[in-house]
Amino acid sequence: MKISRSDFNARWSQLHGGAEIQGAVKGWLAISYFIARALTVLRITPNFMTIIGVLLSAAMLRPIFAGDEIIPLLPAIIFLILSLIADGVDGSVAIYQNRASALGGIYDAIADRISEALWLTFTVYIGVPAEYAIAIWILGATQEYARARLASMGHSKVGVLTPTERPMRAIYVLFIILINVFSDIFPDVISNEIANNLVLLLSIAFIALQLISVWMIVKMARSILH
Repeated sequence: MKISRSDFNARWSQLHGGAEIQGAVKGWLAISYFIARALTVLRITPNFMTIIGVLLSAAMLRPIFAGDEIIPLLPAIIFLILSLIADGVDGSVAIYQNRASALGGIYDAIADRISEALWLTFTVYIGVPAEYAIAIWILGATQEYARARLASMGHSKVGVLTPTERPMRAIYVLFIILINVFSDIFPDVISNEIANNLVLLLSIAFIALQLISVWMIVKMARSILH
């Protein structure tokens, strides 16, 4: 099948609580429309892309479980970006192929939490304290669960955009990796001690943003349910 970009955008907006398409969202949908179109020609399904996203996230951990002494950071960046793209594209493929469903949404949500757990597991191996990584995952999952619970009650799935939506969680992981990359390349500029301090400060700041995000969702829920 083939649908126009205007129909594609209209379906996306409908599935996201009537969200307005503008700015970065408009740019991403323009790109994902053509990706979804190409994948449809190749007969690739939305669920297949969801699985690919998880596998790409898991690929970040291969050097760790393989017992390699040196953990390649640049390939991890590539896998991180590709997993995020795969996650974004699966929904676009579902819209393009008219396969968007509640069950598919559940699969996607579960895959997202698994992928984020894999991302954060990788950050632990490169310097993030385990308790910080666990806190970040729990707060992110809480935010998404609360939003999904509201959606199941018939309210807007988007509701409010927080400072720590899924792309921002990926950016946090990316920054953690980049700090380690620059520490390896320029040890005289960014020593291990400085890199560790930057990782801690960034993690604490992100946890604070996660708490703000949860508060924003709770505030939205209170305004809707009262």
